[in-house]
Amino acid sequence: MERITIDVVSDVVCPWCYLGKARLELAIAEVQDEIGVDINWRPYRLNPDYPKEGVDQKRALAEKLGGEERVAQAHKMLTDLGREVGIAFDFEAIKIGPNTLDAHRLIHWAMIEGREKQDAVVADLFKANFEEGRNVGDHAVLLDIAEKTGLDRSVIASLIASDADRDLIVAEIKAAQEMGVNGVPFFIFDQQYAVSGAQTPDVLANALRDIAKAKAEARSGLN
Repeated sequence: MERITIDVVSDVVCPWCYLGKARLELAIAEVQDEIGVDINWRPYRLNPDYPKEGVDQKRALAEKLGGEERVAQAHKMLTDLGREVGIAFDFEAIKIGPNTLDAHRLIHWAMIEGREKQDAVVADLFKANFEEGRNVGDHAVLLDIAEKTGLDRSVIASLIASDADRDLIVAEIKAAQEMGVNGVPFFIFDQQYAVSGAQTPDVLANALRDIAKAKAEARSGLN
């Protein structure tokens, strides 16, 4: 069985990233008998200038998208697409647009415990923001998620109160941007093939099959 590593560049306040995660999981389920997949979650910040306490989400979105009517249209489309893959978007519940730097630090620390732990933290961050309207820039919320996913709350509390790994996250985002990532989600397969945007499960499954086939052919050519 071929194994493929996917680096997913995303932000936990990006609805298309949440959609992309769910679609990727469907694609992986489709090919799981033939291909093994390892996922690494990589940071990106849609709103790096947001203050630590966050902003008024509704006002910020209206300014960004050009008015409340456009926001409503975007939210309806995303809600419909989310429903297809089991996401219950509740955009009305989101009051604060957070600064996500500390959420990305938590995702980074979760990876130290392993990919499964990291994936669980990412899933809970998306759910907290988009389905429960919780502020994922709030340390109390981040500590609750850390504890729920099996991380040591007291260790994470001391880390998050410090500046640990802030520069690392910012540098990683900068490196992604220099590589050409200017929108998320962005999927990098085996550090050489890139797919941009929340593609449908069939597109992602076909990409996995094509890459697995190329790897198998390359290996047989070496033998």
